[in-house]
Amino acid sequence: MPSYTVTVATGSQWFAGTDDYVYLTLQGTDGCSERHLLDKPFYNDFERGAVDSYDVTVEEDLGEIQLIKIEKRKYWYQDDWYLKYITVKTPVGDYLEFPCYRWITDEKEVVLRDGRAKLPRDDKTQILKQHRRKELESRQKMYRWKEWHPGFPLSIDAHCHSELPRDIQFDNEKGIDFILNYTKAMENLYVNRFMHMFQSSWSDFADFERIFVRISNTISEYVMQHWREDFMFGYQFLNGCNPVLIRRCTEIPKKLPVTMDMVECSLERNLTLEEEVKQGNIFIVDYELLDGVDANKTDPCTIQYLAAPICLLYKNLEKKIVPIAIQLGQKPGPDNPIFLPSDATYDWLLAKIWVRSSDFHIHQTVTHLLRTHLVSEVFSIAMFRQLPAVHPLFKLLVPHMRFTIAINTKAREQLICECGLFDKANATGGGGHVQMVQKAMKDLTYSSLCFPEEIKAKGMDSKEDIPYYYYRDDGIKVWEAIKSFAEDVIHIYYESDEVVCEDVELQAFVKDIYVYGMRGVKASGFPKMIRTRETLAEYLTVIMFTTSAQHAAVNFGQLFLGMYPDEHFVEKPVKEAMAKFRKNLDEIVSTITERNKNKKLPYYYLSPDRIPNSVAV
Repeated sequence: MPSYTVTVATGSQWFAGTDDYVYLTLQGTDGCSERHLLDKPFYNDFERGAVDSYDVTVEEDLGEIQLIKIEKRKYWYQDDWYLKYITVKTPVGDYLEFPCYRWITDEKEVVLRDGRAKLPRDDKTQILKQHRRKELESRQKMYRWKEWHPGFPLSIDAHCHSELPRDIQFDNEKGIDFILNYTKAMENLYVNRFMHMFQSSWSDFADFERIFVRISNTISEYVMQHWREDFMFGYQFLNGCNPVLIRRCTEIPKKLPVTMDMVECSLERNLTLEEEVKQGNIFIVDYELLDGVDANKTDPCTIQYLAAPICLLYKNLEKKIVPIAIQLGQKPGPDNPIFLPSDATYDWLLAKIWVRSSDFHIHQTVTHLLRTHLVSEVFSIAMFRQLPAVHPLFKLLVPHMRFTIAINTKAREQLICECGLFDKANATGGGGHVQMVQKAMKDLTYSSLCFPEEIKAKGMDSKEDIPYYYYRDDGIKVWEAIKSFAEDVIHIYYESDEVVCEDVELQAFVKDIYVYGMRGVKASGFPKMIRTRETLAEYLTVIMFTTSAQHAAVNFGQLFLGMYPDEHFVEKPVKEAMAKFRKNLDEIVSTITERNKNKKLPYYYLSPDRIPNSVAV
C-alpha cells in the first residue's frame, strides 16, 4: 500500500500547541481521499516550535495530491494551534509543501493547497476552483469594511482587537511587546509625571528639556544642543520625522506678503527675493490644513491653541536650508505679523516653536496616521477579501500587511479614541485630528504615494541643488529596489499584459481599494483596474513602499525589509528574486553606512536593515 511521510511544523507563538484530536485528510486528483488521526490528547505532539513527522499509509494510490485538510476536534478544553506548514513526501519521493501560517481555533478545520502560486486561469480542476472560491467567500464574511468617521478611508469592521479574525490578531508575544513598548515610551517621555505640563502653560524652556532628559542617543543629544539654531530648524524639514512637507517655492503667495526689505539681510547672493525664487533658492512649508481646525477643549480648565503657519526658507551659499520668514496664520494683517531672524531672539524662537508644533500635528495625524497606517489598512483588508492564499500577489504582499489591522484597531481602542492618550496630550485631540484627516483626504492621491513622482512634484528632486536631502536619496534607492523585485515576480507569473487584464482577482483587489479605500473619488487618481505589467509593478511598489519604507521614515519599527520568516513562496524563481532583492538592499545599507560615517547627524531611517516590513508599530 502507498505510504506518505507527512511533516507538520508548529509555530513558536505562546499556546501554539494542541491537546485535541488532530486529523489529516489527503485529497487526490481522482477525487479519492483518506482521513488519518495524527495526534490525540497526551501525545504531546505539536508543542510550541515543534516539527513532527508521521508515516501515513493509504489503501490506494491517490494520484497527485490536490488538497490536504487538517481538523482539530476538542478533547477537554479549547486551545488554539498555530500551524506553520505541512510537507508531504509522496510514495515516488516527491516533496510537496503546503504553507499555512494560520491559527486553527475551536473545532475548526483548514484546507490547504500546495505552495505553488497560481493565478485563477491556472486552476483547471473543479475542486481547485471551488476551494479558491470558498476561501474568498469565507474571508469576505470575516473581513468587512466599516466607516470609522465620515470621510475617512474605510477600516475593518471590529470594535476592538479581540473581535478581529484570529489570524490577524497580535500573537501573545507581539501583544505583550505592544503593551511593554507603549508603557516604556510613556516612561521615557515622563508622560505621567509631566501630564500636567501638556494641559497647562510651561514657565520656561527647562520644562521642555526635563521631559527629554532620559532620551539618550547621539542624535537626540546633538539635537537638544542645537535645536534653537536656524540650521537645525531647516535641517529637520529635510531629514526629520516629517520630511514630506517642504517644497520649492515658485512664487511667493499673496497670503504671505514678504518684502525684499524684510529678508534682505538673510539673502547671501546679492539677488532680489524674486531672483532668488527664480533661481530655485527659496522653499516653503505651508500648514494651511490646520486653518480652522478646532483646538482641544476636552479640559475646560485649559485653553489650547493651534496655529496654521507659513514658513519661508532659503538655501544659503553652503546649500543649507534656513528659515527667513514665518507667518503664524493664513490671513495677512496687522494682527498676523511676519516674524524674521532679525527680530528679538525669543520672538523669532517662539515663532519657530509654533511652526514645529504645527509640524508635529500634521506629522502625527496626516503623514503618519492617514498616509501610512490607514492607507496600509485599506491595502490589507482588500488583500484578504480579494486575493486567495494561492495567489502570487497574496504571497508577495502578506508580509507587508502583518499586524497592520491589529495595530490600527489597538490605536482606535486606546490612542485616538475618545478620552484616549491623543485627547489628553495633543492640542488637536477632542475632534481636531478627525477634522484634519477629513481635510487631508483631498490630497491623498495615488501619485502622491508614488515616491519619485511626489518628490519631483515638490521640486525637490535635484541632488545637486539640494545635496543634504537624505530622505529623498535613500527613499529613491529603496523604491527602485522594491520596484525591481516586484517586476521580477510579475514576470514569473504574468507572461503578458493580457494575463494581467484577465486576472479577475487582481482586478477585484484594485477595485476594492478604489471603491472603499478611496471612497470611489475619481480625483484620487487611484486606478479602477490594472491593464499592464508595468502599471502593476508601480501599483505593487506603492503598496510595498508605503507599508514599509514610508512608514519607517516617519516612525520606527522592528521587522526588516527583505526578510521573510514565513515562506509563502516555494518556487525557485521567486526565491532567486528574493535573494536578488536582499542583495540590492544590502548594497543600499552599505552605501548609507559609508555616507553616515563621522556625521554628527547621520540619517538611517531608510536604511533597509532598519525598515520594518509592515505597519506593525
